[in-house]
Amino acid sequence: MNLVKEPNTILHKELQYVKTLPENLADLISDMKKTMYENKGIGLAANQVGLDIRLFVIDEKIAKEAGVPSAYINPEITSFSKEQDEMEEGCLSMPEYYSIIKRSKKIMIKTIDENGKKVKFKARGFLARVLQHECDHLQGILIKNRK
Repeated sequence: MNLVKEPNTILHKELQYVKTLPENLADLISDMKKTMYENKGIGLAANQVGLDIRLFVIDEKIAKEAGVPSAYINPEITSFSKEQDEMEEGCLSMPEYYSIIKRSKKIMIKTIDENGKKVKFKARGFLARVLQHECDHLQGILIKNRK
């Protein structure tokens, strides 16, 4: 899989909901993770590899430590804490671009995992930041749009 870079238009559009899980879902997730690791990322959304579906993956180690999925299908953040913090973020689709981004410290998210199971959990700290960054991609929002 090849990384899609800014200014590709797919990075700026709201992605399509997954209505039925594709037969090749496991391969797709595996390929996305491979692409993410090859590019030294910790998250990768489907539009970053040219796909118009609401799917992203995150680093397996981060997911395992938090006891959460590493693949997210049709994710939705259902609540954001008022308490926020700022941190520098980068993006695989905008190499060498970094920006200080303000995000909620805690979120509640619901999604479908790689096994087709509905999951809902609270994320905090760095995990919450990663999930918010990747959910932004599914809405067509890049860090340069988040000042």
